[in-house]
Amino acid sequence: MIVAENLSKDFGAKHAVSDVSFTVRPGRVTGFLGPNGAGKSTTMRMIVGLDRPTRGTVTVAGREYRTLRSPLTEVGVLLDAKAVHTGRSARAHLRAIAATHGIPRSRVDEVVEATGIGAVAGKRAGKFSLGMGQRLGIATALLGDPHTLILDEPVNGLDPEGVLWVRNLVRRAAAEGRTVLLSSHLMSEMAMTADHIVVLGRGRVLADAPLDDLVRAWTTSTVRIRSPRLAELATALSAPGVELAATVADELQVTGRTAAEIGDLAAAHGIPLHELHTTSGSLEDAYLALTGESIEYKSKEIA
Repeated sequence: MIVAENLSKDFGAKHAVSDVSFTVRPGRVTGFLGPNGAGKSTTMRMIVGLDRPTRGTVTVAGREYRTLRSPLTEVGVLLDAKAVHTGRSARAHLRAIAATHGIPRSRVDEVVEATGIGAVAGKRAGKFSLGMGQRLGIATALLGDPHTLILDEPVNGLDPEGVLWVRNLVRRAAAEGRTVLLSSHLMSEMAMTADHIVVLGRGRVLADAPLDDLVRAWTTSTVRIRSPRLAELATALSAPGVELAATVADELQVTGRTAAEIGDLAAAHGIPLHELHTTSGSLEDAYLALTGESIEYKSKEIA
């Protein structure tokens, strides 16, 4: 379990992280989201002792990372896939790291095969593509068979098979009771992978909730209906808090009523329905609603 309590990090006058508190529990995948500059990478670096907090604490399994006697067997980390000796082969890189913890060479062979880099394990890591570099970084994180996984943008550069592989990897790790903290800017992938979401914005926690609860709280569901007696149905549906918007001649979009309520109301008035379809909000919708005022670097259209 990872526990951050009032965690803060200042770089001069800049408050990169401010009073951040959250818990990453075992047995579930926790997604870590936020715009560029939100403080995610700094927070992850503080978890593993690469940055010292200005204030507050963060522990892994009840201890600060720097006090762990065998860090690789406790925490597997991917923060920068390029953090590798470019002149070494992938296998030599993994063996060198394994040697620091007395991890046998057989384990190196296991993670090489598990991550799909067997065919290139003898080649220099500096020649790897972005995707192969990511796989090597994940192999490094898995080397000590750790109880906790911290992966920052692990699917960068991976092809669809690789993305699916990472999704299955982290979900299997959570199912085994491990602690998983996963960062990604791919909202659709995070929606299929994470159970719980922590969102940062300008160095502060904007949300900390189960995925489904977060989406429900920050999005609105819309029901699309088609009927040959649309005007009558619109009159029957009119009520405080209900919004109706005509799209095409026989179609209406409704917010503020569920599909079940609309169906029951139409039946009670004897109004036929040709279509009744609910469009729910997505994690991306919820994320954009949450972070709209916290985006530090905004793009502008080119005239």
